[in-house]
Parts: sequence; C-alpha cells; structure tokens
Amino acid sequence: MIEVNNLSKKYGSNYAVKDLSFTIEEGFVYGLLGPNGAGKSTTMNAITGYIAPTCGSILINGIDIQKKPREAKKHIGYLPEIPPLYPDMTVREYLDFTAELKGVDKKIRKEQLEKIMEKVMISDVSKRLIRNLSKGYRQRVGLASAIIGYPDIIILDEPTVGLDPKQITEIRELIKSLAKEHTVILSSHILSEVQAVCDKILIISQGKLVAMDTPEGLENQMSGSTCVNITVKADKEGLSEILSGMPEIKEYSFSDCGPEGLVKCTIIASENAEVRDVLSLRLAKEGIPIYELCATKKSLEDVFLELTEEKAAEPVEKKETEPAEEKEAESVVEKAVEPAVEKETETAEKEKTETADKKETELTEGKENEGDI
Repeated sequence: MIEVNNLSKKYGSNYAVKDLSFTIEEGFVYGLLGPNGAGKSTTMNAITGYIAPTCGSILINGIDIQKKPREAKKHIGYLPEIPPLYPDMTVREYLDFTAELKGVDKKIRKEQLEKIMEKVMISDVSKRLIRNLSKGYRQRVGLASAIIGYPDIIILDEPTVGLDPKQITEIRELIKSLAKEHTVILSSHILSEVQAVCDKILIISQGKLVAMDTPEGLENQMSGSTCVNITVKADKEGLSEILSGMPEIKEYSFSDCGPEGLVKCTIIASENAEVRDVLSLRLAKEGIPIYELCATKKSLEDVFLELTEEKAAEPVEKKETEPAEEKEAESVVEKAVEPAVEKETETAEKEKTETADKKETELTEGKENEGDI
C-alpha cells in the first residue's frame, strides 16, 4: 500500500530523516512512535507530499508521489498536528469547501458530508462557527476533512495532543472505527495511546527506523532472559547456597527482607531456561515455603526507552572538514587584514598622543598669560 525506500530529508547539514525504509500493508492501524524531534512529522509530511525528500522514493498504491502527486494524493487523507481550519466558516461550510477542493461530485457531496459528520459526531454543531468550537470538536472537524472522498489511507499526526482525557478517549474510539474501512497511520510519543489503538508499531529515533513489529512482538523481541521475583521464608545464606547450585539461574540479588523472616529475591534465568518450575520444585524439596513467585517481562515503555537510548548512544557523525582551498583562502584574507588592522591601530594611537600634547601646550600657555596679567 505504501512503500518508503531510503527516504532522507536534510536541512542544512542536519538530517531530520536518514535512509528510512518500510512498507505499510492494507487493513492495519500503524503507530509511528518516537521521542520529540525523532523525525515523525517529517516522515508524515514526505508521505503526504507536503515536503519533497532530499533523496529516496515513496509509492502510494504503486504511484510515485513525486512524479504523480495529484494521482497519489487521491488515496490519502491527512490530519496535521494543528488542523488547518478556517475559524470564520461554519463546520458545514468548511467541509463543503474541502469536498470541492478534493473534487467530490456535487451529486453525492451532500450525502457524503452528512455520513461523515454523523461518523465523527459533529452533526449537532454543523451550523456553528469553527472559532466557537472546543479543541476536541475542532479535532473532529479536522478528522472529518481527512475522511472526505473516502481515501484508502488516513494519516494522523499527533491526533490527541492538547486534549483532555475524555476527548482523548473519544478520538481513540473514532480511530478504531476508521480502521474498519481505511488503513490508518498515526504518529505519537504517547506509549499508552499507541498500545491502545495500533496493530503494528514503527519506532523511529534520530531519523532512523530502529524497530517495526506488533506491540507483543516488540516486547518479546526485547524480553531476553526470564526475570523471576520470589518471596520465601528462609535465611539469605541458605537460599543463596541453593540458588548458586542451580545451572538454570544466571544471577540473583536480594532486596530488603520482609516481615516475619521473609526474604525477597530477584532471579535472572540462563538463556532459554524456564526457571519457575525447577525453582519451585527445588524450594519445596528443601522445605522452604514460597509466599510469592512471579515472572516479569519488559513493557512497551521499557522497549521504547531501550531502543531510543541505544540509538542516542551511537556516536554523532563528524562534521565534514573544510576543503584545503577554503582554508587557504581564509588564511590569505586573515594575513591581508592583520597589517591593515595594525596600521589603523598605530594611526589612532599617534593621533591620540598628538591631541594630548596639544592640550598640554595650550594649558601651559594659558597659565603663563595669567602670570603676565
């Protein structure tokens, strides 16, 4: 549906996005996740044809958006982070204007707008001026304008930013309902939102794609060894001796002891080892009561932080050195300027000295004249 190949966008000497490649398939909700400044909005603007990439290609249903922008854009509905609304228009006027711009046939325009307004729940405010609407309703109007013409792909840039919790929940439900008829791509840096709405997640950091999978797949990819927390009634020395002799356990550490002689311990299993069964049987054999035994795994938040921090830790590309001719030219200019500056300084000091001598002479002559009188 969408193919992004080696996409790069450069501003001056800095890359907002570099060598980005991914494929969007039909019928899913995709989340573009990344910290602020990661390149999410730049990627979306390039996909919609709003900005031209420095290099790379973007195909929308097989159509190159750089070569045939009008044809490609017919398949896209776009809601920017700040919806481009006209505050002096009513909701109905604005949507009718948008439909005209998108080339929706007049014969079906009225019926289509009624259905869309009902879908995003703005029928009751259709005659109100946009300037008088709350932020939540304005976001709905922007969403309605993106749906006009029923494009295959809906792209939403930070759709819930600045909304209150109730409005956020309503917009999320709208996005889920859109997914039944459209492929949806939304960008966000809010993990809970992406996890609640999206089928697949793309994580971008410093303009590069660092991961792409389902939320569960990302958690499993980064889970590594099993981590088990146990609380038992035993002494540390005895428990430590038991754990040290078990090959299934890679490492362990004790936390603060609980009440009534309880010991809390965090255990990291060896690679691909299922430690819970072996551990519970061994502790039962030793007659040690188990009060708690539970495995923990990395959350999406842990995965996100790990991936973006790893990317941030990579060395930054060094700035290109200046060509030798430029350095030589600068050296020539500096050498030419230095004598001129020195000469100008000497002249100024000479003039200053002459002025001081002149003033001293005039003062002396004045005193002599006073003595004569």
